[in-house]
Amino acid sequence: MLWARVVPTRSRKKPPEQAKLERRQDILAAAREVFSRRGYHPTTIDDIVAQAGVARGTFYLYYEDKRAVFSELVDRFSAKVTMAIARIATDDNTRTVGSQVRDNIRAILAACLADRAMTKLLLTDAIGVDSAFDRRITSFYDEVVQLLTESLREGQSLGIVHEGEPRVLAYLMIGSLKEILYQAVLLGLGEESADALTHQVHDFFARGSLVVGEGGAARPRGAEGRLPASPRRA
Repeated sequence: MLWARVVPTRSRKKPPEQAKLERRQDILAAAREVFSRRGYHPTTIDDIVAQAGVARGTFYLYYEDKRAVFSELVDRFSAKVTMAIARIATDDNTRTVGSQVRDNIRAILAACLADRAMTKLLLTDAIGVDSAFDRRITSFYDEVVQLLTESLREGQSLGIVHEGEPRVLAYLMIGSLKEILYQAVLLGLGEESADALTHQVHDFFARGSLVVGEGGAARPRGAEGRLPASPRRA
């Protein structure tokens, strides 16, 4: 009887760049897991390398300290959320402005609920890392506020947004979304809850501003409630 000769297959080595990229991803994933479980400040580099299964020296080949790996995690997540937001086109004949706003609300909620760990970290741990990091987070929120303020102001000129100081309205909307997301994360809600939450949030935004003041009288528009412009950063 003839037996086929078995030739052992040689294991193929991964290219160095691919191996480095995968090792970096492993460290990122481990850091995300530990940060989400313990919080940023209590977490140590030893915790991260133990989770990643690498030596401490290997960690330093990719990151200077735990702040650096946390910064990359926050940057990646912020970029993912930002990319989910589409610019509102007021001249789009195929979709109403309201439907576009609803789509954006759902996109934000879905992106955040799909990664509850990073959402919690961004809302609770990102502030307080250090002064430089705080400025980055504050600058990120300022950019979002400015973008939303301009959109609301344009909407007012088109008659599709209630009267009021656009910047105050922007803060109210962002604050509402942040609290909804924070509570959703605490409750363990997942991406499947995005549709129901979108309906509630959109309904609140659409009907949440009073058109009349106390006693039913129309409220005149004035300077009260206006916020000073944000100082420009160098």
